[in-house]
Amino acid sequence: MDKIQYNVSSSPHVRDRSSTNRIMIDVCIALLPACAFGIYNFGIRALWVLLAAVVTSVLSEFLYCKILKKPITIRDFSAVVTGLLIGMNMPHTMPIWMVCLGSIFAIIIVKQLFGGLGQNFMNPALAARCFLLISFAGKMTAFTYDGISSATPLAVIKAGETYDLLDMFIGRTGGVIGETSVIALLVGASYLLIRRVITPLIPLVYIGVFAVFTLLFGGHGFDMYYLGCQICGGGLILGAFFMATDYVTSPVTFAGKMIYAALLGILTGVFRIFGSSAEGVSYAIIIGNCLVPLIEKFTIPRPFGVVKDKKEASK
Repeated sequence: MDKIQYNVSSSPHVRDRSSTNRIMIDVCIALLPACAFGIYNFGIRALWVLLAAVVTSVLSEFLYCKILKKPITIRDFSAVVTGLLIGMNMPHTMPIWMVCLGSIFAIIIVKQLFGGLGQNFMNPALAARCFLLISFAGKMTAFTYDGISSATPLAVIKAGETYDLLDMFIGRTGGVIGETSVIALLVGASYLLIRRVITPLIPLVYIGVFAVFTLLFGGHGFDMYYLGCQICGGGLILGAFFMATDYVTSPVTFAGKMIYAALLGILTGVFRIFGSSAEGVSYAIIIGNCLVPLIEKFTIPRPFGVVKDKKEASK
C-alpha cells in the first residue's frame, strides 16, 4: 500500500478572501440607506451629526495610535463604522460637542484601552450611546420631527395610545437619526446577508424571542398590530442586524449565538414592557456583550480527545 504524504503547516488552516477592511466597508455600505433616509427625514443637521461622529472617531484612533507609537489602524475602516453607528444613535438635535465626546469615549476608552479592534468587550458605539444617555439624558431624549417636539412612537405606545404602523415602517416618525426607517435598515441588512458578512441566526432569534415575550407579557394579548409597532419602533432592527451581530462582542458557536440572541430578546422585552423607559435595545445588547465570555465558557465544544474530569478519563 502506498504511503500517503501529508503536508503539515502552521495555522490558520481555514483561508478566506475576506479581510477586516472589506468587511467594514461592506458594513459602511449597508448603513448608507438608513443614513441617507435620516438626513432626508431630519434635514442637514443630521448630516453634521453623522460627520462629527465619523471624523472624531477616525481622528481619535489616529491620534491615539500616533501618540503611543502603535500601528495606524484607521485604514481598516472600523473607526468609520463606529462613528456611523454613533451618529445613527443620536438625535439630530444633539449638540456637536456631545457627539464628539461620545465618539472619543467609544474609541479611546472602550476600544483602544482594551487593546484595539478584536479586544473590546462591548460594542463601542452602544457603549457611547449608554454613556451619553447617563450623562446627558435630557439631550439624548429630546426628539423633534418637522420642527415640532414630540415623543417617539414607542413612548406614545407605552402611554397607551396608538401609532400609525405604516409611518413607523417607512420612517415618517421622530427618533434617533438611523433607527426610524425599517425599510432602509432592511435594505442594508439584506446587503450584509447577501455578502455573507452576517448570518440571519442572531437577528431572527433576537426578534423572534422578543416577539414571543411581547405577546405573552405585553398586556395586549395576541394583538399583531401592537407587536408590529414594537418591532418597527425604536432601535430593534438597527440593533438586531447591525450591532448584536458584531463579530468581536458576539459568541462564535451556534449554541452560544442562540443563547445570546434569546437573552437579548428577553432583556429588550423586560426593559420595554416593565421598565420606565420605552426603549431597551442598547442596554440589552451591552449586558449581552458582557455575558458573552460566560456563554462561550459553557458552549464552546471540547477539543477531540479531551474529557471533562478524571472520573470520565478513567472509564
